[in-house]
Parts: sequence; C-alpha cells; structure tokens
Amino acid sequence: MRNGEKIIDRLEFIEDTKGNSGDKGVLIITNLRAIWHSMTLARISLSIGYNCIQDISTRIVNSRLKGITEAIYIQAKYNGLRYEFVFTNLIPGNTRHFTSFIGVFKAYNSSRLYRELKLRGAILKNGRLRLLMFEKMYTAVNGVWNLSSEQGNLGTFMITNIRLVWYAESNETFNISLPYIHINSIKIRESKFGEVLVIETNGYSGGFTLGFRIDPKDRLRSVTKELSSLFRIHAQAPEFGVHFVITEQVENNEPIILPTLPNYDEFEEENTIGVSNTLAAYSVSKTGKEDGLPQYDSSIGLAIETLPDGYTMTSLWEVIPNTNN
Repeated sequence: MRNGEKIIDRLEFIEDTKGNSGDKGVLIITNLRAIWHSMTLARISLSIGYNCIQDISTRIVNSRLKGITEAIYIQAKYNGLRYEFVFTNLIPGNTRHFTSFIGVFKAYNSSRLYRELKLRGAILKNGRLRLLMFEKMYTAVNGVWNLSSEQGNLGTFMITNIRLVWYAESNETFNISLPYIHINSIKIRESKFGEVLVIETNGYSGGFTLGFRIDPKDRLRSVTKELSSLFRIHAQAPEFGVHFVITEQVENNEPIILPTLPNYDEFEEENTIGVSNTLAAYSVSKTGKEDGLPQYDSSIGLAIETLPDGYTMTSLWEVIPNTNN
C-alpha cells in the first residue's frame, strides 16, 4: 500500500464471478482502490483503482457457488480498453459489499480537488478560499506574479496543508489549485525575470512547469522554504480526501478496526502473456454494446470475434504462459 492509503472495509466470502468463478475470496476496500484476493491463494488477486471505474451498478448473475443472485457490476476503462468486473457476496442476505463499495466510490468522485490539478475552478468566494474538509489555511502571500504569460499576472498565493492555490487579483476565476501530490520539485531558478520560484508537476497532471516571481528575495526564499517543508510532510502522509464510515459500525457504536493486507508482493513481476491471459477474462468490446465483426482463424478453422488489441488466439489458449523468447 502507498503512503496515505487506508483500508475502509474488509469483506470475506466474496466471489470474483467474472474472472475466478467458484473461488471464495476477500474484498478489501481502501480509499484509493478495491482489492480482491483468493482465500486459498493470496497471489490470485485483482486491484481496481477508482479512477479507472466508469460506472457501478447491480446485476442479476449466475454464480457457481450461489446460483442466481444479485451482484455488484463494475465497468472500467484502462489504456483505451474496457473491462467489467462482477463481485458476488456468498453470505445470504448480506449486501454490505454494495453499500461499502458504492459509498466509497461516491466519496472518491466528490473529493477530486484533493487529488487533481484544477484550473479556473470555483474555489474562491469573495477572495476567500473555500476550504476542503480537513484542510487548514496556513499563509496568504500577496504580490505573487504568475509568469505563464509574457507580461505576467499579479495575484495571491494561498498555502494550505493540502495544496497551493494562486489566483489573479483582477479576476479570482483566473486561478490554479495544485495539490502537493502532483508536485515533483520546488526550486528557485534564474530567469529573464530574475530569481523566480519554479514548480514542476508530475506526468499525471500534464508535466507543467510553473513560474512565480515574489519580491523581495528574502520573501521569495521564505515562501519557497515553507512550500518545500509542506510538500515533504504531505508526501509522507498525503490526504486524499476519501472518507467513509461503515453504517453498521456507527449504529452499533463499534470501533472501526483496520485490517492488514495479506503478505504478498503486489508488484511481483508478471510474464506479459500471463497478464494478457488474466485481463482477457474481464475484457469487453471497445463499444461495450456489440461484438466485433467475425474473422476467420485458420489455426482453429472457425470464424471468431475480432480480438481486442494486445490479445492473440495463442495467448488466450495457454493455461501456463510460455516464457520462451
């Protein structure tokens, strides 16, 4: 688990009906993703980041262990390909996987300002920052020039424990909200405007280089030092803004116990064909509505549906991935 990731709920006897039908497993719901792993072999696992999920609903399915039942149905998209996942609770009458999964996913979608760079957003009201939950205002710095244009724009920094905000004095809707989790580096560099504060963002937010001029130099160094300190602190324990309390625990006044994940290496190297075989079980057509046009495959002498990019007939038939080059 990465820094700042927290387990919100853990559900046993959950079947991955789409990819591992007939296998009892554990569904672990964190503030960033859902993890399913087999109860017999933890290495048989699945991790779905909420950012890849497009829709969550319920569907009637035929479970190998439970028969005809209602299950949670997830549609996701990654690298241009669409996938679907189905999880069935094997405990009769238990719908907690619905409430936990859907509730946490909604909390994730409603808290994107904690995790996404935002331009020209409705983040201020009458010159005051609309603070997020658990956000604390530290410093307001006037007289900050944004050097994104040739002439620059005069504005104000607002420094909090979660993000850096800049807005123009002439128009507060001309602004930027930059969470610390998107920052790669904070430095002072020489430019044609003199010494300036340079902030580089990571690839997830577009890999921008932002320049700001603050006078005098002592003030520039003071702001840079404060931002660097907050950036390092936030990197150790980032706040992603996803908070959800299980209803059953609130009603019963029970303490929320955070379990630990099984001891296995989730980043263990996988053979490329092995990964392709695994994802094939969850893959759907690109449109999600109709199958591809049939094509004749000489290896089996039959017409088959057009395979998605990255899949071959040979890899789909392999039970044990071929490691020979």
